[in-house]
Amino acid sequence: MFIGEYQHAMDEKGRIAVPAKFRKSLERGVVVTRGLDGSLYLYALEEWEKLASKISALPINRANSRAFARHLLGGAVVAEIDGQGRILVPEYLRKHAAIAKDAILVGLYNRIELWSEERWSEYRVKTEKSAEEIAESLEGFGA
Repeated sequence: MFIGEYQHAMDEKGRIAVPAKFRKSLERGVVVTRGLDGSLYLYALEEWEKLASKISALPINRANSRAFARHLLGGAVVAEIDGQGRILVPEYLRKHAAIAKDAILVGLYNRIELWSEERWSEYRVKTEKSAEEIAESLEGFGA
């Protein structure tokens, strides 16, 4: 389970430290892929396999299914955590998320989102302004 928000710097080679609390869940490997809203998604290998199976079962005769599969599956790469707790994020994924140096890792239960600090700040400010409206619109959410 991934929860919390962590700030880390990406080095010049594209490596970023994975929060220590997350590493045990990622021992078998981590998949990094293009996310939504200008972020990257990180999945534990087991969780990725479940998601990839669902995506690959989408009907290929539907343009949106093909586009979504290309976005998530086509952009994916398996990364390993090195001895210093870092993963290497390929350049094409860093460009997608506009991450140059400062980044935010956000734990969202079954995945981690990786954001540029600037994009995350903009997104969070915008979303927090309408958090009550968003919560109100979620039918069946009885928290």
